Amino acid sequence: MVVGGSLRRVLLLLFSFAFASLAVTAQISLIVLSTLNWQPGHLPDGWQIKVTHGSPEIATVQEGRDKYLDLKSHGSSYGLERGVDVDPHDAPYLTWKWKVKQLPAGGDFRRSKVDDQAAQVLVAFADKRVLSYIWDTSAPQGAMESASSIPLVHIYAVVCRSGSAELNRWLTEVHNLAGDYQKAYGHPAPRVKGIRLQINSQHTGTSAESCFGEIAFRSTPQS
Repeated sequence: MVVGGSLRRVLLLLFSFAFASLAVTAQISLIVLSTLNWQPGHLPDGWQIKVTHGSPEIATVQEGRDKYLDLKSHGSSYGLERGVDVDPHDAPYLTWKWKVKQLPAGGDFRRSKVDDQAAQVLVAFADKRVLSYIWDTSAPQGAMESASSIPLVHIYAVVCRSGSAELNRWLTEVHNLAGDYQKAYGHPAPRVKGIRLQINSQHTGTSAESCFGEIAFRSTPQS
């Protein structure tokens, strides 16, 4: 009986390690902007340009081991977008790397006349609602409020970074997409159907520049 009890404990321990290993390997990571197989001068696979105003200035850049998208705006507004199909309950975390080189002077998403940002990551859901993660010139970091004055257009902004203190530095963002949607709209998030990277400076008539690296939906808050 003593030998049998010890054997059972050993087997239970082994099964515990096995299940723990399965849990780790079962983590979901859907990379929607990958820098692994980029070709300089070509847009990443699956992404397309959408222009609102002016002319886009987009470059795929490689500097040593670093590969990234570089977006410039001179009085223009445009973005890069792609369709996705993600269940935010399975992959509730959105992670990305970005760097802002120049902010649109006087930009503030809270005022429509100067609603310009150097960098935005917009996430579109199946119910036509949108979360917009932004680097704003003026609005304080951590601010969350509606960013649309148009009836029936639902865009909720989350200020991830603010001002010039962290310019020209690569920063990693990790956000609970499902949790932010719940806070913004008061009910669980439906499926994610699209993602867009946006830059604009047409309202302030200034210039802006930002860079984007890997972007992914994940089941755990890893970067």
